[in-house]
Amino acid sequence: MRLLLVGNYPLDRQNSMLRYQDLLQRELSARGYVVGVAAPKTVWGGLGRPGALAKWLGYVDKYLLFPWQLRTLARGWDWVHVCDHSNAVYLPYLPKKRSSITCHDLLAIEAAEGRHPVADVGRRVGRTGQVQQRWIAKHLLRARRVVCISHSTARSRRALGAAGEITVIHNPLSRSFAPQPQEEVERCRAQAGLLPGEPYVLHVGGNLWYKNRVGVLRIFGALRQHAAGAGLRLVMAGHPWTEEMRLGAQEAGLNDDRSAGPVLTWQDPTDREVEALYTGATLLLFPSLQEGFGWPILEAQSCGCAVATSDRDPMREIAGEAAILLDPADAVSAADTIAAAWDQLPALRQQGLTNAELYSAARLMPLYDAFFQTAFSAAMEGAVANHAA
Repeated sequence: MRLLLVGNYPLDRQNSMLRYQDLLQRELSARGYVVGVAAPKTVWGGLGRPGALAKWLGYVDKYLLFPWQLRTLARGWDWVHVCDHSNAVYLPYLPKKRSSITCHDLLAIEAAEGRHPVADVGRRVGRTGQVQQRWIAKHLLRARRVVCISHSTARSRRALGAAGEITVIHNPLSRSFAPQPQEEVERCRAQAGLLPGEPYVLHVGGNLWYKNRVGVLRIFGALRQHAAGAGLRLVMAGHPWTEEMRLGAQEAGLNDDRSAGPVLTWQDPTDREVEALYTGATLLLFPSLQEGFGWPILEAQSCGCAVATSDRDPMREIAGEAAILLDPADAVSAADTIAAAWDQLPALRQQGLTNAELYSAARLMPLYDAFFQTAFSAAMEGAVANHAA
């Protein structure tokens, strides 16, 4: 099959979406597909400095130039698949019976509608953002064939009254994750500022509101009041701290001192460094308020790291029974839950390795193969029937 993937605008820096696109391209090519990628090119967006002007110039690239280019590019391909639901606005430019889209989550659409309380407190979506999300939702909810990456996302889409056929296919791990050699673990521990043998809790994530990074600090601060957490440090890997996080750390009796305090920060570690951090960590603390999927849960489990995550979907859907499930909105309760399950960490590490195996590309990519083949066959049968009529 000749499959065209519609990818993301480079300047949007949607790293998780690029990982997903690369995963489909690599794995489906290995299964015999001829795979191409079409994405908006940086033309006007690269002319302005980062800020409002650059954003609007980027809109010219994404919404004025690319759709018409895509209409031409889509010709000659058996199937066209849009990799990111935020690009649902391109669906009208694609063959209706030979196209599909992946819906990762509806967080931005729901936030624009004021459905998330956190989004209403200092994170209200602006008027332009609301218009953009309504535009995306209009086309996403009309899509004929949709892949949802979790049952939670599928339920959210149905709750909005969406039409079309929904197929749930969990995300495969975007690459191979495994426990790292001890020497690499020790190197990364030292680079993070940890003392030899010093136990630590790890958090990996960006600064989007639903990642709940202030909640991470509060939970860790409460955990240190328990005997189980008394000697722990927290390594926060990902984006730089926000002012809100600094205030949250102070309120929790913590700080971000890179050498002396209980909290250590590591800005933008490489994939391999994250893998070593997972391997050496006592626990991954991942108390997200919302997610589309939750890749770090599986990445950590694949490296033999125990996981504590939110007792909410899709986190509990993805983690299965191989994680400590906690209330991400109640720091004291969450810390109590972790402390009560502390003796179970060795068992959770083993259960996590088993759970992560369910999300291998070898197991899940055949589901994508079946999705595309079935959809294409149905489209061809419909075309033949229409021609005969």
